[in-house]
Amino acid sequence: MGFYSDHIEPRVVSAVCGMKAISRERARMAPEAAGRVLEIGFGSGHNVPYYDHSKITRLFALEPSAAWRRLGEKRVAGLPFPVEWLDLPGEEIPLEDHSVDTVLVTFALCTIPDVETALAGMRRVLRRGGKLVFVEHGAAPDAGVARWQDRLNGVWGKLAGGCHLNRDPVSLIRKNGYRLDNATAHYLPRMPKIAGFVSSGVAFR
Repeated sequence: MGFYSDHIEPRVVSAVCGMKAISRERARMAPEAAGRVLEIGFGSGHNVPYYDHSKITRLFALEPSAAWRRLGEKRVAGLPFPVEWLDLPGEEIPLEDHSVDTVLVTFALCTIPDVETALAGMRRVLRRGGKLVFVEHGAAPDAGVARWQDRLNGVWGKLAGGCHLNRDPVSLIRKNGYRLDNATAHYLPRMPKIAGFVSSGVAFR
């Protein structure tokens, strides 16, 4: 790990992920998390202010980056339920089968190298009837925007922690065995379209 990835990238990306338009998406979906919750790509804890504390009994905060965990520690301090940090990547979830009620993943599927393995792992740890709550940016429906996403994807990833601009989160979730009854998708206001097409919803195991 270098100086950029340890000190600069986490703070820059955290600032972007705390923008008002993104925070509104978090505020809409994070309260869906209930019971034993696994949050994938916890980062600096931007979802914490939007949890419904009365519905959560335990939080597993999966975040492989020590730099991101340092940023997130202040946000979890004082939560009224136990918090357990998991310092492994999304492809290596160290929990037992059917052991969580909710998996919450927001703006993280774009960064996981082997995203299909990660989604299979999330499904493995969900109890029967458990839910995957997600908010993710990804491939835009407009051909012109999609072309720019493809062109800039490599450079963008190097600057933004491996983030992919052109993944289709809804298709990936469906492909990996989840039942997705509905999802919403739209461009976020006042954000560049190449990074601002967002899908969200609740999928079931």
